[in-house]
Amino acid sequence: MEKVINILKPKPNPQQLLRDWQRRLRQECRNIERQIRDIQREEKNVQKAIKEAAKRNDMGSAKALAKELVRSKKTINRLYENKAQLNSISMHLGESVAIARTVGHLSKSAEVMKLVNNLMKAPEMAVTMQEFSKEMTKAGVIEEIVNDAVDSALDSEDIEDEIEEEVDKVLTEIAGETAAELPEAVWKQKLKQPEQRVGASGGEEAIAEGVDDEEEMEEIRARLAKVRS
Repeated sequence: MEKVINILKPKPNPQQLLRDWQRRLRQECRNIERQIRDIQREEKNVQKAIKEAAKRNDMGSAKALAKELVRSKKTINRLYENKAQLNSISMHLGESVAIARTVGHLSKSAEVMKLVNNLMKAPEMAVTMQEFSKEMTKAGVIEEIVNDAVDSALDSEDIEDEIEEEVDKVLTEIAGETAAELPEAVWKQKLKQPEQRVGASGGEEAIAEGVDDEEEMEEIRARLAKVRS
């Protein structure tokens, strides 16, 4: 019975498909903009925490947070790229519909297929673009895409060296006030220190403070990871 209903059900015309796709593409762009704002808001808290850690000579925490900040900036750059590609898909779909008015049906678009394929590799867009891919394949806009590889570049080893190079830049930039107050040689030595050393006197207080700082750092990192996902 369902098959009979699907056969009798009128197929949407190209204009209807375009309006629906473009509406959903705009919604995805708004979702990306909201995610970028959330990340940037959390980044301010991270920047503040890095500066505080650097001033108390807790370079272990400062470096860990700086690394998270670098990852977040890379995520934002990728989100902007995703948004640009979504807008390009919408533009090319408009061109396809304009051609369809002449030939009477939607034609395949190599550009749309390329953009959809690229976005299917982005972790944030994979599920959404798989749905678009099925619909556009059915409508004849693109060919079926067989690609289940999700780009996990943020977690791969090939960018770890790049991240490490950026960490010191972030530390120097954000904790510039502290750097300006110290001789350059002393500041460079601080950057190389893996963690803050606790002396014998006042050790218990320093340890207690370190525990609080560590808990706060984990909370900040967790919030940042949440808005990035």
